[in-house]
Amino acid sequence: MLRMNNLQDDGWDLSELKYIALGETELGRYRLLQGDILFNRTNSKELVGKCAVFNEPGDWVFASYLIRVRLESKLILPQFAADFLNAPAGRLQIDRLSRQIIGMTNINAEEIKEILLPVPPMPVQRELLAAMDKARETRRANLSQAGSLLEGVDSFLLGALGLTSPAKNDRKTFAARLSDLRESRRMSADYFHPERILALRGMAESASHLDCRRLTDVVEFVRVQIKEPEANYVGLAHVQSGTGELTASDEQAGGTCFVFKTGDVLFARLRPYLNKVYRAEQDGCCSPEFHVLRVRDSRVLQPDYLATILRSSLILAQTRHMMTGNTHPRLANDDVVNLVIPIPKPDVQDAIVREVRQRRIQARQKRADAEGQWTTAKLWFEEQLLGNPPKP
Repeated sequence: MLRMNNLQDDGWDLSELKYIALGETELGRYRLLQGDILFNRTNSKELVGKCAVFNEPGDWVFASYLIRVRLESKLILPQFAADFLNAPAGRLQIDRLSRQIIGMTNINAEEIKEILLPVPPMPVQRELLAAMDKARETRRANLSQAGSLLEGVDSFLLGALGLTSPAKNDRKTFAARLSDLRESRRMSADYFHPERILALRGMAESASHLDCRRLTDVVEFVRVQIKEPEANYVGLAHVQSGTGELTASDEQAGGTCFVFKTGDVLFARLRPYLNKVYRAEQDGCCSPEFHVLRVRDSRVLQPDYLATILRSSLILAQTRHMMTGNTHPRLANDDVVNLVIPIPKPDVQDAIVREVRQRRIQARQKRADAEGQWTTAKLWFEEQLLGNPPKP
């Protein structure tokens, strides 16, 4: 089942999916066909009406807060229509048709029917779409390069520490000492998975050149609560997996939040395998599904290094085997405080932090270039159809 968070600015993120059992009648009613366009029907004003063409094979359906539109393909190409709807003239119509109800913006199927689409001859559609596809590919290439810069941090980090990440191990059967079960007071088999044990053993063997400590020994767990969200809210969906970069999200703030300060590190307790860790660049508030970590002594442990090591495969090898719960797997508080992290000497931390900051700057520039070029392409597309000069 496709949901709102699967629908991105230009395409689909299918990394996290939900599944549903349906009978043939219901499946026939809600099944998506290749070429269908899906609209986001409710959210904040800038996100309502966001749409993308669906082209995946197989049996797919859509959640109720999405609207399916099936076009007359002999008259208009689905991707051509979606590109127009995501261009300024399309967005202008969506904004005029949508309405606000109890703080949320909505648009329904009848209102979507009122949107006007330009329908040039098919050869013109294909020509304009070819140019947009080229711009789309350039954007994706820039975004991929930005991602590669940050994804390479892990191997650089472990090399600087003189450590290796435990090889991924999918074994279903392994042994654990009874004495270890007694000491940990844990009966969870996965807690003693070889991947986690080898990660801990590797750090223990590095004691000659690395100081390895429990998280609770070097950070304070801050739990300052406010009843309503304030400015600069960060939810789980706002933090990009594996990189710690903030990203646009449909997640709405509501209810109790934790306050954080600049330099604090937000460490997700829910679904730790998603690897969401953010070093705060300004004060704000966050979802209670984050632990707010504040370094006790920055001369011993730099916040930027802390965020980097918590995102590393070394820590992920621990946390992915410490989850509890099935529907919403999360880290228990007692497990988080006892996470073991390597803490190198200050000069090594300095070198790691400098490299990570430089990569982050380059990645952000790549993303900015990608979005700037894509905005220019959408304005050009609209100008070819409507003759409107691009706005400066």
